[in-house]
Amino acid sequence: MLEGTHENYIVNVSVATVWTSPNSPRELDEPGLTNPVKLEEWLALLTKEKRLELCDKNLVQSQLLYGEEVLVTDKSEDWAHVIIPSQPSKKDERGYPGWVPMTQLQPITREFWEREKSAVVATKKGTLLKETGEPILELSYMTTLPVQEVLEDSVRVRTPHGTAYLKKEDITIYSESLGMKKENGTNIVRMGEAFTGLAYFWGGMSAYGYDCSGFAYNMHKAAGYQIPRDATDQAMAGVEISFDHLMPGDLLFFAYEEGKGRIHHVGIYYGEGKMIHSPSTGKGIEIISLTGTIYEKELCAARRYWQETEGPA
Repeated sequence: MLEGTHENYIVNVSVATVWTSPNSPRELDEPGLTNPVKLEEWLALLTKEKRLELCDKNLVQSQLLYGEEVLVTDKSEDWAHVIIPSQPSKKDERGYPGWVPMTQLQPITREFWEREKSAVVATKKGTLLKETGEPILELSYMTTLPVQEVLEDSVRVRTPHGTAYLKKEDITIYSESLGMKKENGTNIVRMGEAFTGLAYFWGGMSAYGYDCSGFAYNMHKAAGYQIPRDATDQAMAGVEISFDHLMPGDLLFFAYEEGKGRIHHVGIYYGEGKMIHSPSTGKGIEIISLTGTIYEKELCAARRYWQETEGPA
């Protein structure tokens, strides 16, 4: 939990986009700035050209999931400058920085958000429910909320909207002191396979769209490992692996100038000379063979974050 009470906030929409500045959003981005957020409406408005601008014009930095904690360091009219402790970055030693609309954040106290057990959405999407069974919100994969009580078919959780419920079939429960179960590399790949075909989204950190490093980050998070948010940072940590000792779940990094320039992409080694990755705007998550592709020429490094271990972290 972050120190202090007045600077502690949580996200109160299903997915909040983290912008480079309060001036970054364009007129067509309005559905992505509201509460409740109109995420699918916004994504439908974004042509390939407008999606490319999110990267090319440096408009978007990352995304946050419902209930994710942030540290607010500054406010400007209807915007908050946030630090995201759960997304490590060289941009700020405290966590990933950026701007989020204030309407998508809610202040909390340490007592409100403390937890012994957490429920994490383990299906692509899960539904947050009222006690009556009426839906409140659709939640993305890896959305994590404090558990209040485990019931027969559901779990009562604390949320920004108050007490609510998640179906047991949609979640995994873990002890906050132990963390999520650490999986091996094969299971990292298996988790990634479920998202094959999902459209690439620059800055994406949800089941509505991942960018390349967001996909790598979230599949590792699901497997019990916290890794840096961006590909360049991911390539600087972990265990260095030689290309002739690759195993499924290892991260592969690609750089311009046939591997000698700046790192621009990351994928997850799939085995048998293949990788699973979120390639670029206009494409979906795919499993491809590296042989004969530009990726074969640009491959520059490999890192391993997973461990051959079982049980809680």
